[in-house]
Amino acid sequence: MTQDMAVAIGWLEQHPPAYAVVVVVGLVLVAWLANWMTKHILLRGLRRLLSAVVVANDLELTPLRVVSRLSNVVPALVLMLGIRAVPALPAALVAVVENVSSAFIVLTVALALAEALNLLNALYRRRPDAHLRPIKGYIEVLKIAIYLVAAILIVASLIDRSPLILLSGLGAMAAVLMLIFQDTLLSLVASVQLSSNDMVRVGDWIEMPQLNADGDVIDIALHTVKVQNFDKTITTIPTKKLISDSFRNWRGMREAGGRRIKRSLYVDQHSVRFLTDEERRRLDRFALLDGYLPAKEAELEAWNATLPRAERDVVNRRRVTNIGTFRAYVERYLRRHPGVHQGMTLMVRQLAPTADGLPLEVYCFANTTVWAEYEGTQSDIFDHLFAIIPEFGLRVFQHPSGADMRAAGSHLAAVADI
Repeated sequence: MTQDMAVAIGWLEQHPPAYAVVVVVGLVLVAWLANWMTKHILLRGLRRLLSAVVVANDLELTPLRVVSRLSNVVPALVLMLGIRAVPALPAALVAVVENVSSAFIVLTVALALAEALNLLNALYRRRPDAHLRPIKGYIEVLKIAIYLVAAILIVASLIDRSPLILLSGLGAMAAVLMLIFQDTLLSLVASVQLSSNDMVRVGDWIEMPQLNADGDVIDIALHTVKVQNFDKTITTIPTKKLISDSFRNWRGMREAGGRRIKRSLYVDQHSVRFLTDEERRRLDRFALLDGYLPAKEAELEAWNATLPRAERDVVNRRRVTNIGTFRAYVERYLRRHPGVHQGMTLMVRQLAPTADGLPLEVYCFANTTVWAEYEGTQSDIFDHLFAIIPEFGLRVFQHPSGADMRAAGSHLAAVADI
């Protein structure tokens, strides 16, 4: 066998082209074998080792993808170092193989570093306070820097020149690069400001009507912020827009634990009047008005007693009104409502009269920030107010409807017949 190999080698030495082809094929086989051993032996053993100490759900946080990227360096090194052992190859071909292999190694290392940054971001996101200070934008900036350096080194490897020559020309290209990466630079500045000023976090409810965004922030990246609207659509907002344009962040409301209720009842102004003695006696049975009417009447009597005798006519006296009594009732009702936050502002006030009636505004806070529960509390309050307001001799204003017009027409027709 040894003699046959010696004869074969001797024959190959006498035929340099065939010898070169055999050595190249052997070199390729060695590179393939090195790649196979790295991928199927080293990586498989590393996976088994990690699976023994890492929970299955955490395997995506292991450095396997980084090692998998770096394993591609092995066959490239074999080709780059072994190509010079091939006899009778043109020097230009050897240089091309070495340069391409070197460029491939640079690309592989850059991709491995990018995977390492992804791993770092995934590990950081598992922190309980990660949503307060997301680092995804900074990670993307580092990736851009890595890819820029890798691009310079790859070009330098392919043209077989020092990367310093390329770097020396970047000064002249600074204006062009600034123009090309204008959005990236603006987005980077915006990301830094958003993070340092704690303006937006993942999970915040933000509202930006000019961009049709009204929902929860689900992702903050370098160039964009994704908002899932309440209709489940996704709005993508340029990060720089959150600095240059105004938007509303509802985080303060959620952290405060109460959501504002600010809604008005429009009272028909023709139904506002003074209470009669009979109405005051009837309203005394309202538990929420317990003590209010006697105290109010005592206050008014004390004030009226100070009037000169000539001014003690009924038109000059202060008297209890149905709208004022109803306003006191509403405030006391809110004070006892289990869904109203008692530690925040609570008041019932009149606004300026309008053509639609006299607005009686309820201003308070629900003790929940959950949307459905908040709407339920608000509806429960106004259900009661709309139903109880006739007890005070008041009417809710609304514009005449078609049914009102038909009823009025029927009434006029009946009068005409009479």
